Amino acid sequence: MKLWILRHGEAEPRKTTDAARELTKHGRKEAHAAGECLAKHASAKLVVLASPYMRAQQTAEAVLHELKSHKIPLRTVDWCTPDDDPVKALDRLAQREETEILLVSHMPLVSALTGLLVYGDMRAGPPMHTASLVELDMPLVAAGMAQVISLRHPPEFKKAHF
Repeated sequence: MKLWILRHGEAEPRKTTDAARELTKHGRKEAHAAGECLAKHASAKLVVLASPYMRAQQTAEAVLHELKSHKIPLRTVDWCTPDDDPVKALDRLAQREETEILLVSHMPLVSALTGLLVYGDMRAGPPMHTASLVELDMPLVAAGMAQVISLRHPPEFKKAHF
């Protein structure tokens, strides 16, 4: 499986609830830039899974806007919010049948899940800035089985490794 993990774009600092926080103007730009980057590398088989939180939904929609040549579904999943357990997220991913997934979520989950998938250790994940995008390749969705293909950070989405 190819798994892309994207942290949402920059969000407003306060709202009545954390789930209601929206992207800032800068965050929308970041999300569109991540979508442009993804459009160069993702296939038509891509499926987008996003947290139900507003900022993740808005980020996913911006990415899909940039993937205009593809008819890619957006599915909201309730197991990838900021406080969700990375082990449970890994279990949910392992149940998926798709071969290419973009997961749009939050810190600390995105970093912990990446560390778990690559090193088998949730504490070993990379720092993920707003709209950071990591590309993983896994022969099997399990702890320690992923290989990092790239890690890109805005604004230029230059390739980096950890």
